Amino acid sequence: MMGRGDGPGAGAAGGPTRHVPVLLEEVCTALDAKQGGTYVDGTFGAGGYTRAILDADPRNSVIGIDRDPDAIAGGAGLVAWAKQRLTLVHGRFGQLDDIARAEGHESIDGVVLDIGVSSMQLDEVERGFSFRGSGPLDMRMERAGPSAADLVNEASEAELADIFYHYGEERRARAVARAIVEARRRETFETTKQLADLVASLIRQEPSGIHPATRVFQGLRIAVNDELGELVRALHAAERILRPGGRLVVVTFHSLEDRIVKQFFAVRTGRSPSGSRHLPGLVAPKPTFETITRGPVTPGEEEIARNPRARSAKLRGGLRTETPAQEPLSALTMLAELPRTAEKRGGRR
Repeated sequence: MMGRGDGPGAGAAGGPTRHVPVLLEEVCTALDAKQGGTYVDGTFGAGGYTRAILDADPRNSVIGIDRDPDAIAGGAGLVAWAKQRLTLVHGRFGQLDDIARAEGHESIDGVVLDIGVSSMQLDEVERGFSFRGSGPLDMRMERAGPSAADLVNEASEAELADIFYHYGEERRARAVARAIVEARRRETFETTKQLADLVASLIRQEPSGIHPATRVFQGLRIAVNDELGELVRALHAAERILRPGGRLVVVTFHSLEDRIVKQFFAVRTGRSPSGSRHLPGLVAPKPTFETITRGPVTPGEEEIARNPRARSAKLRGGLRTETPAQEPLSALTMLAELPRTAEKRGGRR
């Protein structure tokens, strides 16, 4: 399972951290956090990026957002240490512009997003994100709404296959979906072990390869939490709230996320036109961002050795221009959705 970093590092106010954020130095450099300003950490987690931003300059303040209530509760010590420089908000980073305005900021200096599931969530068996151990088949970041068990037990075979193939990039998606539908006629899926064992019986693990259930679990998690849709909304929200000269920095962990971020910056920096080349009279809008990273920034060998979960991380960033925010990119929304999703809304059985 791909997470947002792990390790025994220390440094969080109120006690040692349970989570070491990936590309920490590179994130702070891309944010230009030593200049003083107000920042949004849209994926607060254990507060690793937030603490580094606050440490970078005593004038810095942070609005930390997390949809996981456990993360917000766990940040109490850091809030006390920060002495009014940190505000924590339970919410979704797709609404980060509304959240910043509600906290009294019409514009901000930087946004950092660390996409995906956190190491804390992966390591807590009772959250149901991981196939290691046996926990409830849950995967809900907010601890509310339909769970992974609901999806596995109620979605149609076609919808499950699309989730595993498009969100999990699992080549044997249809076979797995077919087996799930057959198995749930006999017994309801309730635990991560039930699902992991079923997948392992269908997909052979390659020597030194990932667990056979990795991609299936990834697809379910993304679907349960609408992670790609939330990422698309967050990119546009950051564009709306960043001041000219403000910076957006995004760390992703798999190709689906990175594809969305890469395309967003390609269009918004003018490297890829948002209009059609078949309409000669169309005038492309001025760029809303300038590139601050040449291609993705990736972890070095030392960081990967220290934190194996960092191996797939990619950082991309942009500098906000004075051009007003543009309409959301429909192409990104399409990347975040399953094929024919609208046709299947009532298709569960």
